[in-house]
Amino acid sequence: MKKHLLYSALVLCLGVTLTGCDDFLNDNRYPLDKQTSSPEFWSNSVNVEGEANHFYNNVVGYGSGTNGTFYYHTLSDDQAGAISSTFANWAYTTTPSESDDWDDPYIEIRRANLLLEGVASGSLNNTTAGNNFMAIARLDRGMQYLTLVKKFGDVPLVEKPLDVNDQSVLFGPRTNRNEVIDFALADLNFAIENLTTESSKTTFSRDYARAMKIELCLFEGTYAKYVLKDSERSKKYLNEVVNVATVLMPKYSIGDDYAALYNSMSEELNANSEVIMMKAYKQDVMMHSLLDWTCSSSTVCGITRNAFDSFLFLDGQTADKTSYDNTDKGEPIENGLSIANILSVRDKRLSAIVWDRVIYPNMSIKFENTMPISSHTGYGVKKFYTDEIPYDYTPFANKNYTAAPIYWGARVALALVEAKAELGTLQNSDLTNTLDKLYSRAGLPTKTVDELAAMNAADNNMG
Repeated sequence: MKKHLLYSALVLCLGVTLTGCDDFLNDNRYPLDKQTSSPEFWSNSVNVEGEANHFYNNVVGYGSGTNGTFYYHTLSDDQAGAISSTFANWAYTTTPSESDDWDDPYIEIRRANLLLEGVASGSLNNTTAGNNFMAIARLDRGMQYLTLVKKFGDVPLVEKPLDVNDQSVLFGPRTNRNEVIDFALADLNFAIENLTTESSKTTFSRDYARAMKIELCLFEGTYAKYVLKDSERSKKYLNEVVNVATVLMPKYSIGDDYAALYNSMSEELNANSEVIMMKAYKQDVMMHSLLDWTCSSSTVCGITRNAFDSFLFLDGQTADKTSYDNTDKGEPIENGLSIANILSVRDKRLSAIVWDRVIYPNMSIKFENTMPISSHTGYGVKKFYTDEIPYDYTPFANKNYTAAPIYWGARVALALVEAKAELGTLQNSDLTNTLDKLYSRAGLPTKTVDELAAMNAADNNMG
């Protein structure tokens, strides 16, 4: 479709005699570089589709030469970020005067509001096509507001394109976070009802909107329970998770290959029955840098020892209860220390996440298709690696083209189980197509609800 638009613009440019081609493109290219209120523009489905396509840029995946939504989330307890070989500052000591975390979502909210107002002003209003475009805009707007609330709490709720002369909106008060979340939920519900595509791994669809709704409702349901102490609000949102996840689960069955979710080519991931939405990449067309960040000579941010130790042993037990020998600290090998034996008795996902030898700081080890690698924690990141991509496209910036999963069956399964557990309604029958399949994929014995409740590690301080 974008190719079609490009060709159309070229033909029109060649046909313009009274106006220069640059003027034509500046006035008509998308996304619009200036606000338009022309009903004629918004009545043309090709124009509106061009504007709506911009929202695909907000499906970040592995990024496009920049940091994506994987790996670089270093401010977590599972991965050790480093600045000048020290841990990153985990607490802000001063509030910044400005932040992209604030500005960028509002730029996209404005873009959505412009499209919504524009479509409402033209002949596409209240048509199937028009409602589909509005659903795409509201889908994105809803998730932008969720992102803002997660980071800032109360935020200004902007429901229309801002007028620079409207000081009450530009400098108005923040809106209560509950109202903002309710507004975002209404946006997602509209998208679920009005998107014309039921399911698609590469385009906006109702199932993609349902997966977004699960993410929003699980966040709000647990936040309301533990922070707001609002049991009614918590139950409302957690029940929404259960209702939507129950619809999605049968469609996206959990597969057997954990690693394939993260290191597959676009064609392979598109064929993966577990994937709900993905971001496709193509060699020499659109690429990313994720493999470069984990396979090049720059020291990588490895997972922490706590994260490593949190993976169960193959008997389904934690380190303090396992029947396996937990004293094996590795086997010396040439140029390093092998941890293959340790990985062989752990949850199978762990061997897909880290390399099978300790990669000491300041000690570079080279694997197939990589540059010499070193890690801040000793654990090298293997999770996104594949030898399907040749060396010339692996440890180099913006040369990688594995596909990125956005939503997939395991996320839905875990959300369903968590919501039911928080509601106190989790039954063993709920585990059959959810946790049982995830345990099986990890090579672990399945658990009953009572066994799950009793397996807490004594030393994790989580209660």
